[in-house]
Amino acid sequence: MTFFDEAVETASRDRLRALQEERLRTLFEGLWERNRFYTDKLRAVGFEPRDFGGLDDLARLPFTTKAELVAAQAEGGRLSTNCTFPEAAYTRFHQTSGTTGEPLRVYDTPESWAWWGRCWGFVLAGAGLGPDDRILLPFSFGPFIGFWAAVGGAARVGAMMIPGGGQTSLQRLALIERLGATAMCCTPTYALRLAEVAREEGIDPATLPIRITVHAGEPGASVPATKTRIEKAWGARAYDHAGASEVGAFSFECAPQPGGIHVIESEFVVEVVEPGGDRPVAPGERGELVVTNLGRLGFPVIRYRTGDLVELDEEPCGCGRSFRRLRGGVIGRADDMVVVRGVNVYPAAVEELVRRHDGIDEFRVTVERRHEMGHLRIEIECADGLAGDAVAAAVVRTFTRELALTPEVVAVPRGTLPRFELKARRFFVEGSP
Repeated sequence: MTFFDEAVETASRDRLRALQEERLRTLFEGLWERNRFYTDKLRAVGFEPRDFGGLDDLARLPFTTKAELVAAQAEGGRLSTNCTFPEAAYTRFHQTSGTTGEPLRVYDTPESWAWWGRCWGFVLAGAGLGPDDRILLPFSFGPFIGFWAAVGGAARVGAMMIPGGGQTSLQRLALIERLGATAMCCTPTYALRLAEVAREEGIDPATLPIRITVHAGEPGASVPATKTRIEKAWGARAYDHAGASEVGAFSFECAPQPGGIHVIESEFVVEVVEPGGDRPVAPGERGELVVTNLGRLGFPVIRYRTGDLVELDEEPCGCGRSFRRLRGGVIGRADDMVVVRGVNVYPAAVEELVRRHDGIDEFRVTVERRHEMGHLRIEIECADGLAGDAVAAAVVRTFTRELALTPEVVAVPRGTLPRFELKARRFFVEGSP
């Protein structure tokens, strides 16, 4: 078993709680009168740092939403009012991908960027990576934070980092062979795409030295059929990770892979509440993930509503860590669910059912509003040599059996559907942006 900080990861629940309370107290004291956004927000509910008595007091504080952070960005101009320090203190700029609205700009000091690297240390060590590994990062290294912090994480665990930005898929495959890369950090979509390119070049990706893949940006690595497909393609073990530009790298999957991701509770406090509501759900029940980060004083978030749907599992894990897990990873987003003919449909559930069918290289889902009940149309692109109509019919049967929903499934010619390196967008709803 590989640990990053064993004393913290295996600490008792009481010790973890005490650590969180200590770090929360430091956070409140550090931002007070310096961070205009949170000083005003907390003062409006009558809270001051001296009022903080323990973790239970967190529930007294208001939630933070992305819309509020975007408004703070507009109000502050170049530097958000959620920035605690003067501009000269910040050495890193990134922004959210903007796939669901206006990009949110985030800033990090040297201290908070080191904290990002520490969080990624948990991610990489949890997957079993260490000094003997060479990690390829086939990532564009643009303003989207993506896998930037994985560079610091690789250094923390003693692994070599191989940058793969600004290269074609063929060049990246050559790097894997030439440098003997043993691991790769990328989106689940790109892991499958790179394997597809390898096969097109007559290379079996399973013969390459990659033994571990670590994924983020999409829920695919916690979607069983997608995880299986990645592992089969590369002859490797695929690990999930979830984080957010405005929050931090808050979770990782451990080596036993019990079907969930651990929350890094030394660095984050998590709550699960009713989607759109404010009451906590019972342990194990599905709800919206709310996160407070503990190591990013320069750009903190307190009780941040992520919009992610999760189930918090409090049962002990076989890996020996006391960090709780999100069962099944991030299941979906509260605002992603659509109702089609009375059935609640989540993108991750659709991906799971489509990916169960071998030979589907890419797909696209459209919820059409032909009439009040809605209509689900799925386009699939099959590997050469497969009868697309037969595969499409099999997909229809799977959806009918599993969801009691009969979609329209159409096999389209190869090359019709787009390929992705970062976050894939495969799920569309008519009338939505």
